[in-house]
Amino acid sequence: MQLQFDVLFLIGTAAFTISGYLVGATKRFDVLGVVILALLTAIGGGMIRDVLVDRVPRIFLDAGPLYTIFATLLVAWAIKLHQRNRGLLYKIFIVADSIGLVAFSIAGAQIGLDVGLNLFGVAFLAFVTAVGGGLVRDMMVNDVPFILHEDFYGTVAILVAALLYAAAQSGWRGLWVEWILFTVGLGLRLVAHLRDFRLPRVGH
Repeated sequence: MQLQFDVLFLIGTAAFTISGYLVGATKRFDVLGVVILALLTAIGGGMIRDVLVDRVPRIFLDAGPLYTIFATLLVAWAIKLHQRNRGLLYKIFIVADSIGLVAFSIAGAQIGLDVGLNLFGVAFLAFVTAVGGGLVRDMMVNDVPFILHEDFYGTVAILVAALLYAAAQSGWRGLWVEWILFTVGLGLRLVAHLRDFRLPRVGH
């Protein structure tokens, strides 16, 4: 399980770093502000998750995520990602944020499975891991969090976690399962955003 977790964890970390970087650049933060926002986006959900399962947050024990975050920031700065036109930046943000969402959903669900949680526990850890960093990011810049206005944002995290739990209960666990779910989850999130899928609203 460690290999699967590490791969998905680092993919999610890099993707959420990009989304935090783009938000900070769009808001015209200084360098320190962009770094702080990228850090919080990349590690916020994982820290909340680890506290919930009584674990020391990984970021305090393993420097790998920090290397990933700062390497990603350096690449983004070197290619001047923030200077692209707004339409392209928005598309990059959506793709990066979606990759982070699905990767962290699976990584969080894996931890839930490893500690023997039930379906609700696995889904809850996946949800917190996936949306926690974005929630902190949006609140820091005084934006309405994605989870409150993008209906299929949190739904994707829950669906991916439920599918991973069902696969594990059926005896299907391995790298191929996680990558299939990653592909399905990412496709669902991008299609939902493109087609503006929404859950039923109260009062409508």
